[in-house]
Amino acid sequence: MIKNKHLLPSFLAACVLTACSTTDKQSSAPAAKEKVPNTVTYSKKIDWPADNAAFCSAALDQATIQYDGFRKAYTDPTQVPRSYSNGVTRFEPKLGWTTGFVAGSFWNLYEHNQNQSWLDTATEWTLALKDNQYNRKTHDIGFIIYDSFGNGLRLTNNKAYEEVIVNAAKTLMERYNPKIGVTYSWSWGTWEFPVIIDNMMNLELLYRASEITGDPTYKNAAISHATITMEHHFRDNYSSFHLVNYDRETGKPNWKQTFQGIADDSSWSRGQGWGLYGYTVTYRYTKDEKFLNHARGIANYILTHPNMPEDLVPYFDYDAPKYPDATLYRDSSAASLAASALLELSTFVEGAESKRYYDAAMKMLRTLSSPAYLADKGENGHFLLKQATGNYPANDELNSPLNYGDFYYLQALNRCKAL
Repeated sequence: MIKNKHLLPSFLAACVLTACSTTDKQSSAPAAKEKVPNTVTYSKKIDWPADNAAFCSAALDQATIQYDGFRKAYTDPTQVPRSYSNGVTRFEPKLGWTTGFVAGSFWNLYEHNQNQSWLDTATEWTLALKDNQYNRKTHDIGFIIYDSFGNGLRLTNNKAYEEVIVNAAKTLMERYNPKIGVTYSWSWGTWEFPVIIDNMMNLELLYRASEITGDPTYKNAAISHATITMEHHFRDNYSSFHLVNYDRETGKPNWKQTFQGIADDSSWSRGQGWGLYGYTVTYRYTKDEKFLNHARGIANYILTHPNMPEDLVPYFDYDAPKYPDATLYRDSSAASLAASALLELSTFVEGAESKRYYDAAMKMLRTLSSPAYLADKGENGHFLLKQATGNYPANDELNSPLNYGDFYYLQALNRCKAL
């Protein structure tokens, strides 16, 4: 455990003072030989502008073209395209956890182009998710409702969206256990009270509900969840377990594991991104330095990891190279998620540290916009990013586009354009 969460650890303070590069390593380690999946295809190279803001605007223009094909290919907002593998699109019914990301991507594109047709598309796909405000089958109601209705409210100030957000927050609060101080995750399996690091991404719904209503109950629950998660999910080096199973009576962890990574003691890359993003958002709403410092610690862990590839698109698990039989699939969704978080985090710090986070995010975005990761027009099931990893242990959605990878890529490009 971290002895004093309000103080920066010495290794992070040193990096801040010396402006460590994004590829500085925590320790020396032999280079792992990457076994590249044999289904990777490469797109045509695009001559992007050198200026970062111009690049991000151009990348959003390119994404608009690809997603115009997406919205023409997929016309039923109650059957949401989730991923695309071996020529087959995987759909998710409207109560599924990834359903808000497509509407959110449409909002991201509308934010860029301000075109009425994209506003109409985003609105249609958002309203199709309205029933999710009462969805008690998942803890991911924050993903579903905030990425759709939350972005819609932010961009249109449609007050009708506020009611949906507040009702969704009330629904999510039914999973909150005040004795333990966290919200319950999966409604399946044999765990007693499972909480996954992904839950950090559902807190923004609660913060926003308190802003809308003036009722601090939602915000207080979110702060408690972030604090308890900080205590029990994270190791001394700021890496995170995926899941903590709590005892309902004592509130103490029964055990900890990594369900979608390569091993319980490993660092599942998207999980590290969920934490980075979640604590950055929590600092935005609370201005509590302990959350800012925690986000900085996670960022440093990611950017200095000895197994981070040179192009800053991580393997599905940072520890995967330790396993000789593992196929080193990349996870473009983890990179887009981290890039978006790092861009926001860069606005909360100053000087060399701010530049370090910004530069890392821009390197990630430019890598993701290269032929290895960005699909050609009409290819990849009309998704944007290739080479994402859904669930490696389950052999599910490997080397596949994922709708949440596209969402955070578009969000990051908008954030870059606005800086």
